[in-house]
Amino acid sequence: MDQQSDFALTQMRKSVQNLGSSAEGYGDPTLMRFLISRSMEVEKGAKMFVQWQKWRADMVPNGFISDSEIRDELETRKILLQGLSKDKFPVMIVQTCRHFPSKDQIQFKKFVVYLLDKTIASAFKGREVGNEKLIGIIDLKNISYKNVDARGLITGFQFLQDYYPERLAKCYILHMPWFFVAVWKLVSRFLEKATLEKVVIVTNEDETRAFIREVGEEVLPEEYGGKAKLVAIQDVELTPLENGTTN
Repeated sequence: MDQQSDFALTQMRKSVQNLGSSAEGYGDPTLMRFLISRSMEVEKGAKMFVQWQKWRADMVPNGFISDSEIRDELETRKILLQGLSKDKFPVMIVQTCRHFPSKDQIQFKKFVVYLLDKTIASAFKGREVGNEKLIGIIDLKNISYKNVDARGLITGFQFLQDYYPERLAKCYILHMPWFFVAVWKLVSRFLEKATLEKVVIVTNEDETRAFIREVGEEVLPEEYGGKAKLVAIQDVELTPLENGTTN
């Protein structure tokens, strides 16, 4: 890390303290994600970090979301966690044809936290804690109008932007039907430019080949041109060490 980054981190820790909180116990990689997300502006990075701390304490008071808190969402087995990509990013797949808009928004938000926390934690394989990113794949194959959930998509992306800065490596959208184009335009309005730049809508054979090449055949399920089997996120077991890497 260069001197400029070191100085910015020192100043950010002071700013967090001035805001009535503390960055003690959080490593430089964690704080740096908030700084980078706010263009290395110390005050803005510190404010975002403190807001995240308050949100985290309220949303995840136990430090993690248990399966029992989100049983309805897990039941559909719509989220897959496939292991690490060629660039060592965990690959999470959302099969939207299995999703239905939730009547319980609190449970749905906890579900989003659960899937993001678990996906990020699964990346820890001896790498520096706090620096893990993920690849998201949103599969729209076989969806009908009853599966469309603009609100849910917006919630997912807003959580990534506000509370998981610099966690998204790339998001691929597959099999987008014509009627979903308008939905995506609506969702896009809520996305920051930096997030939108990481979204790739796969529309033809060349783009499909590039997608398979970038993610890797070994980790992609056979249904997506790879060699792996589908793995539901609740079937993936993490060690206690991995479970502690989500800050």
